[in-house]
Order: sequence, then structure tokens, then C-alpha cells
Amino acid sequence: MKCKLQVPPELRGEIDRTLEGFADACNQILLVAKAEKCWNATKLHHKVYKKVREETGLKANHVCQAIRRVLGNAKAVKQIHKFRPTSISLDSRTFLYDEEQQTVGVTLMCGRRSFKLLIGNYQLALLRGQQPTSATLNKTKQGEYYINIAVDLPTEPTGKTPRVIGVDLGRRDIATTSTKKAWNGSQLQKVRDRYSKVRTNVQRKRTQSSRRLLRRLSGRERRFQSWVNHNISKELVSDAKNLGAALAFEDLTNIRESLNEKPRNKTERRRTNNWAFYSLRLYTQYKASIAGVPIVLVPPAYTSKTCSGCHAIGVRNGKKFSCKRCGLEHIDSDLNAALNIAALGVSVNTPEIPGIACQIGCDNYRCCQLVAKSGIKPLLEPAGFSGG
Repeated sequence: MKCKLQVPPELRGEIDRTLEGFADACNQILLVAKAEKCWNATKLHHKVYKKVREETGLKANHVCQAIRRVLGNAKAVKQIHKFRPTSISLDSRTFLYDEEQQTVGVTLMCGRRSFKLLIGNYQLALLRGQQPTSATLNKTKQGEYYINIAVDLPTEPTGKTPRVIGVDLGRRDIATTSTKKAWNGSQLQKVRDRYSKVRTNVQRKRTQSSRRLLRRLSGRERRFQSWVNHNISKELVSDAKNLGAALAFEDLTNIRESLNEKPRNKTERRRTNNWAFYSLRLYTQYKASIAGVPIVLVPPAYTSKTCSGCHAIGVRNGKKFSCKRCGLEHIDSDLNAALNIAALGVSVNTPEIPGIACQIGCDNYRCCQLVAKSGIKPLLEPAGFSGG
């Protein structure tokens, strides 16, 4: 939970000094870990703890958190770049929340200091009765300070369900579900194109006022995208909760890299790189975990090319999909993909129930490549097909 801090001017320098010390510690630890190829927490602690603490002047727990930050980032990303002084991890020894005074105590290099929280009723309700033991102190580009407090929320247990709602993500339609619900992305695309055009004109000026304007534009665009994704994810989880169903998404990892390899103009490349599908999935995942709705990831191969009726390879022409084999004509292509994702989601969530399989004995190898990619054995294997 993100909370704004009221920081007196005399303590801003102390926070900045602590952030710089923490970033310096992370960079030193990273160099040692890479040089000695040591990624074990205990071994790395013995190698760097004493030296890093002496050179940075950090508290003991700050150094321990720096080691955890480096190892955590090493597992999350392929290549770690230089750490910047923008955040510091806190635990129960360096962070304390006072519910009565609505303040937080944070241990800095100069000692423990107390800061007032500038929060609203939403945050107050979530913090009521809580005793949080971990947080992250952040500094924004605008020079403001926030603290992200980890709180424990009661969640309903997730279980297996034979009902799955498939969600197809895209740029033309932000999301389309197998229940025939869709969110058009034309308004979002117009807003992004408008901001892009304004940014291009402002960047040519290269003045101090233009840089301030660019920062404001970036914040507005990001907040608008976040607002759209929050609304969609809230409705997705609500529908799944009411139907007692799971939500199935395509696993679109590395989709940008594969799309950028194709020849496209500058505008299309920008639109693809601005596609916030991962943000939408993250928003949906944390809302679903609170509501007790299972989330399933399925392979994206051939979901948009496969007929949802007979699972043969059909023809997609823009927003329309047709299948010559079973006679399916002019179904919405995104809805067709969402139905395939739902069928794959059933097979992943409840493998004892066949969710997708070739319903006809065809001799087309490509017909069942979707089934082969998912690792699910088809009910009726076509002649000459030995995959799956």
C-alpha cells in the first residue's frame, strides 16, 4: 500500500544520504557476487557484510536488506544494471508503524526518525488493526517521498473449478473474454497518440520548462493507463467471482521482443512497446488472490488461428474469423481466441477434465499443433499425427 510521507526539509538530506548509501552497498555487493559467482545468501553475507558496512556507514539491517535486494533482483531479471538511490527496503527492525499517531518510524543513517503519513480513508481502513513488519521507502523523480507498506489482507482459498473464463489481450480490444465481454482500446490509443505527438513537439524545445512539462505528461499518461487497467481487472475478477470460475490468460512473456523483430513502422513499434498487458495481468492477479479466484496461464501458440468449434486451423481476417472445416463464419476473432484460451485453461486448471481436443479425425498436422503445444493429449488423434 502506497502512502505519502510528510518529510521536514531538515530530514530530506538524511533520507537522500541513506538512499545513496543503500544503492552504493547494493552495487558493491553486486560486484562481489559477479566476480566470485556467489549467489548464496549466507556465503555472500560472510564475504561482503563487514567491508560494506565499514565503507558505507549503513546500519546492520540495511546491509542485510541490500544483500537480499541484490539476490532478489538476480533471480527476477537476466541482467542487473547499476542500482540507483531511489528506494530502500525496511524490516521490523528498521520500520515501525504507529496507528494512533498515524506516523511511521524509519531508521536512517543518523538514527530512527518519525514521519507523518499523508493518507486518506482507503489507506486508513487497510491499516486499521494491522502491525506491518516490512516496507519500502521510495523517492520519486519529483523529489517526493513515499513508503510502500506491506499489509496482510484476509483472502479466500482458491480451488479447482471446471469453469474458466478465457481472456484474450490485445491492442485493438484491450481485453476480450469468452463470456462475450470486450473493452475497446480505441480511446486509450487516441490518448497515447496525442501524448506522443505533444511529447515530440515539446522535446524539440529542450528548455527547463519543457522538461517539467514532459514529466507532467508522463505522469498523466501513466495514471490514465493505470486507471483503465484497474477498471478492467476489477470487472474481470468480479465476473469470475460471481460465476465461480477461474481466469485464464496467455503467457505473453517476451512478446515485445518477438514483435520488434518484425519489420514495422515507427508508430506501430511505439504502440506495441506501450502495450500495458503485463500491468493489466498483475492488477488482475492481486485482486483475484484477495477474492479467491484462480489465475491460469496458458501457451499462446495458435490461440488466434485455431477454430474454437472444431479446433482446426482457420482463417483470421482482421476482426473476423472463419473456419472452412466446420463452417464457422464471421465470428469475432478476439472472442474466438478467448474461447480457445478458456478451453486450454480448463485443461490446465482441472487436467482430469478434457478442455480442448480435436473433435474430428482430420489428416492436417497443423490442426492439432495447439494441442501439441499445450502438452494435452487430444481425444481423437487425427491420422498421421503423433504429437501431444
